[in-house]
Amino acid sequence: MSQLLQTIEKETGANPTVSIIWMHGLGADANDFVPMLHELDFTGLPAIRFIFPNAETMPVTINGGYVMRSWYDIVHTDLGRQEDEAGLRASQLKVEALIARENARGIPNERIILAGFSQGCAMTLQTGLRQKSKLAGMLCLSGYLPIAAKAADEHTAESKATPIFMAHGRMDPVVQLPRATASRDLLVAWGYQVEWHDYPMQHSLCQEEVDDISAWLKRTLG
Repeated sequence: MSQLLQTIEKETGANPTVSIIWMHGLGADANDFVPMLHELDFTGLPAIRFIFPNAETMPVTINGGYVMRSWYDIVHTDLGRQEDEAGLRASQLKVEALIARENARGIPNERIILAGFSQGCAMTLQTGLRQKSKLAGMLCLSGYLPIAAKAADEHTAESKATPIFMAHGRMDPVVQLPRATASRDLLVAWGYQVEWHDYPMQHSLCQEEVDDISAWLKRTLG
C-alpha cells in the first residue's frame, strides 16, 4: 500500500468522535484552511479532528506544466474537457486511505465528513459518491462534480444518505457558476439531499458562507 498523504491535524477537544478531512485547492497546501478553524462556531458540537492533507506535486498542464500540489491534472479552462480520470482515481484512493485510518482510530464512516475547496471539492464528490456506506456529510465549496458521466454509473445507493452542502460564488471566474449548478442539479436528480448556497463573491470564501457552514455542521452532527 502506498504511503499516506502528509497531513496537518487539529482537534477541537479531547477524544474526538468526528473527523473532517478537508482538501485544499490547486496550488495550495494543507495549511490553507487551518486558519478557518478560528472562524467556525463549534458551540454544542462534539470534539472534531480536522485532517488537512497535502496533495502530491505534479506538473499541471493548464499552468504550463509548472509543478505544484494538485489532486489531478487540469488540461483546459473548460473543466469538463479532457478530464484527468486516472489522476482523480489515484487521489481518490489516497483519500480513502485517510478514511480507513480514521476508521482504525475508532471513527466510523457515519462520523466522517469529506470537505474541500475547488479541486478539493471535486475530490470530495469523486470520493464521497462512491462510498459503500453513509458518511456524515460532504462539504463542497467553489467546485464541481468531476467525470460526471462516470459518476452517473458509479455513485452508490448508500452514499445517497450522505447530506451535501454546496456553496459557490456568483462571480467565480475559475469554476463558473453554471458548472456548479449543473453539478448540483445532477446530484439532486440522482437522489441526493443537497443544501445549496451562493454568494456575491469570486473564487473565495466569505463570512456569510463560514456562518452557513457552522450552522450546517450543527445540523449534521447534532
